[in-house]
Amino acid sequence: MNNLLNAENTGTPLIIIEKSAYQSWLARQDEQSKTWLSNMQFTGKGLAIIPNSQGEINQAVFVVTDTSDFFACGDLIKQLPQGQYLLKADAKHVEAISFGWLIGAYQYDRYISNKSAKVLASLAINNTDTVESAIKFAQATALTRDLVNTPAADMMPEDIAKTALNLAEQFNGDVKQIIGDELLVHNYPTIHAVGRASVHTPRLVDLTWGDSKNPLVTLVGKGVCFDSGGLDMKPSAGMRNMKKDMGGAAHVLGLAQLIMAHNLPINLRVLIPAVENAVSSNALRPGDVVTTRKGLTVEIHNTDAEGRLVLCDALAEAENDDPTLIIDFATLTGAMRVALGTELPGFFSNNDQVAADITLAGSKISDPVWRMPLYSPYDNLFDSTIADMTNCPAQPFGGAITAALYLQRFIEKTDWVHFDIMAFNVRHLSGRPLGGEAFGIRAVFNYLATRFK
Repeated sequence: MNNLLNAENTGTPLIIIEKSAYQSWLARQDEQSKTWLSNMQFTGKGLAIIPNSQGEINQAVFVVTDTSDFFACGDLIKQLPQGQYLLKADAKHVEAISFGWLIGAYQYDRYISNKSAKVLASLAINNTDTVESAIKFAQATALTRDLVNTPAADMMPEDIAKTALNLAEQFNGDVKQIIGDELLVHNYPTIHAVGRASVHTPRLVDLTWGDSKNPLVTLVGKGVCFDSGGLDMKPSAGMRNMKKDMGGAAHVLGLAQLIMAHNLPINLRVLIPAVENAVSSNALRPGDVVTTRKGLTVEIHNTDAEGRLVLCDALAEAENDDPTLIIDFATLTGAMRVALGTELPGFFSNNDQVAADITLAGSKISDPVWRMPLYSPYDNLFDSTIADMTNCPAQPFGGAITAALYLQRFIEKTDWVHFDIMAFNVRHLSGRPLGGEAFGIRAVFNYLATRFK
């Protein structure tokens, strides 16, 4: 990505303006440019390339609805002929344009034999800080997308651990792992119960970074590398894209990269319970009762409600260090997608101010998030006749809320945010191809960067 965005002051002029400003811009152009645009029937929408009298590119103009939208220019890099372009745009929108330009170059081609040989255009922006920041945001987004896009055969618990180890090596962090039956020795019974049926050994990945004197922020990511549903097996249509069920882990690793790359003054901890929810003779059964790390007993109503089981042990551990804030990401419920669709991530929080600040942070950078209610009257839907609680209610309504309420039982005193995300684009949008996607990590990063200066 580094060669696609440069802190330079040379190149073919690339004018990026809003549709509302197009006519006034056009009025200031020379007659040759006006004639060319008229003959090309350019109506002030999208890209127009304007040649000089020798047929060379003299300038390019890209007209969008809203230049503050971080994805407005997401397809531009693949539309322009190769060469270097010099950005001409309102200074207050350069940050958005830079990110959209870079993220538009993203392509997951690991398994494609004949990779595209097309050389992409580069963009010059005369601002080193903006270039460096845009590259960091694009790289973190690309990491999240790559992890989600990778097929489950190549993205199992051990592979998530390798990614964490690589980040720790890059940014001078540390990674510890608790693997297999050691989970029982160290009291992580629900992580073990969900993952024990797989030949890919379950584990808890524990990444730490930063100065211990700084405020402790702990990220927890659901790392279910493939979700068959367990013995309550999913139908084939529901299982098809379950490689993305480790999307929570992908998100906290992408967010961790952002935090470390920007050297935020926080003490960072990342906990990832990484498992495969498989079927075997020792698989967790409906009706079984497991004892969680916190000591609460849980009757298993449905083995396909496994994400909350692995998360609850990790959340209980997260509180042990008395952090300032716990944030978890998980592809937890289809109910959230029914409520908000696939492109708007919902979140829950036990702190109104934190929730408001994260929402505001996301609104400023085209990373919208939507707060959902922790509606406590639904809490008794977890009642069990033989255990402290079940892992999910028998009725399907309000599924995203009840999943969040389950997790909240494992948070006693800490400010907490729970994201229930899709982690996947089901249609192509500008700068957002089909497949893995990062939802909310830029919003959370901007919130953290504002709070912990």
